[in-house]
Amino acid sequence: MLTLNQKLSQQLQLLPQQILYQKLLQLNNLSLEQRIKEELDLNPVLEEIPVDETTQSHDDEQISTEIENLKPEEHENQFEEIEAFSIEDFMNDNPEAFSPDYQDDDTETADIPTPVRESLNEQLMSQLRLLNLSPELYRLGEEIIGNIDEDGYLAVELKDIVKDLELFENIKISLDEAEKLLKQIQHFEPLGIASRNLQECLLIQLEAKDINPKIKNIAKKILIDYFDDFTSKKYKNLESNLKITRDELKEAINVIQHLNPKPGEGTLSDTHVQQITPDLIVEKIDNKFVVYLNDRNIPQLRVNPEYEMIVKKKIKKIKSGDEKELKKFIKEKIDAARWFIDAINQRKITLLRVMNIIVEKQKDFFEYGEKHLKPMIYKDIAEPLNLDISTISRVVNGKYVQSPVGIHELKYFFSEGLETENGETISNKNVKLKIKEIIEKENKDNPLSDEEIAKILNKEGIKIARRTVAKYREQLGIPVAKLRRQI
Repeated sequence: MLTLNQKLSQQLQLLPQQILYQKLLQLNNLSLEQRIKEELDLNPVLEEIPVDETTQSHDDEQISTEIENLKPEEHENQFEEIEAFSIEDFMNDNPEAFSPDYQDDDTETADIPTPVRESLNEQLMSQLRLLNLSPELYRLGEEIIGNIDEDGYLAVELKDIVKDLELFENIKISLDEAEKLLKQIQHFEPLGIASRNLQECLLIQLEAKDINPKIKNIAKKILIDYFDDFTSKKYKNLESNLKITRDELKEAINVIQHLNPKPGEGTLSDTHVQQITPDLIVEKIDNKFVVYLNDRNIPQLRVNPEYEMIVKKKIKKIKSGDEKELKKFIKEKIDAARWFIDAINQRKITLLRVMNIIVEKQKDFFEYGEKHLKPMIYKDIAEPLNLDISTISRVVNGKYVQSPVGIHELKYFFSEGLETENGETISNKNVKLKIKEIIEKENKDNPLSDEEIAKILNKEGIKIARRTVAKYREQLGIPVAKLRRQI
């Protein structure tokens, strides 16, 4: 027997205009220029305002907002030959553990923003466009690429991305379909991008290597079946379990050590050749910080007035049916053009609002420099602006600001805090600077261990564990103590 049931449920579904705004919001200025060119080609009613018809002044009073400035472990000796490059060294960016073209030993990568011809995100999106995907899978690909962290790993669970697309955009994709697309993206250049862990990343790269099949098979078994033994440097166990010779083990480990553990690094253009184009500029004028957009090269857009007249007036010498269809087509294009223009304007407003709050909360940084950076998270910016945290994430990702203290990616201003003995909090970026200074001043004949660095910081009143010191040291690209020892 059939029965009828009523069910009341709530579902959040974004309008096309909102989705367009969010997509434009995550673009930097260079990408926005390209997106505008694409839209101009696609929409005949959208046009660029000629230079002689726009002021092109971008006066500070018109496009900026002023902000008041207030001052302010031991192993057996018989395996030394293999231990020359351990997994610990491997994951600490030991320059010798990689092929020469991967990383320059003299290049500091800690806090220097990477200048780009084309960002990693743009490189991946270019490759995504080459796939013959449905609109739904293409949208999933955008979200996967947008959630890749600076090391090149997928920062969120794939199932959560799929779930959010269904919840917010009513896009339904099975987890199996999502996995297949993720695998395709993981085989983009750089190989292993969007992996979920180190093991997966290395296996993807290993599979693509054209090397001795026997050694390749040994390396694969190490990564799949004996990864813990490998990371713990239990070479005797590996030799015994795999029933291989020491030379074969050394060769397999050497192959693994020359894989790239951080595919997100080293993928952008050379820092000494290219220059960053900042998206925002902060200047100090009359003791006040002024924020404005660096959008002089972004075309000013409008709806072609002739098409607007066609919709408003009757068209002569055209049959009524044709006139109706033509008007409908033009009206749709006009609506799309207006949405696009509105989304660009809304993007401008949001970028300025976010940057102004950042400047307000980080006044001491802009006044006195990086040692005065305060702990700050996305929520600290989202709440006063009544915006979602996801919106803040879109704003800061891949965008740069030029200020009196240099050029920084907006993500730079966000960091967790560590507690000091007097109850205050200090940005983890400041702690990294202290770690760097301590290491620079250490005795190179007897470098400090992570434990010793932690003790020094604890004496200075900063509560920090050895493991956290190791993590920050790795992020600074500084090798372990034994590799810093001078001979």
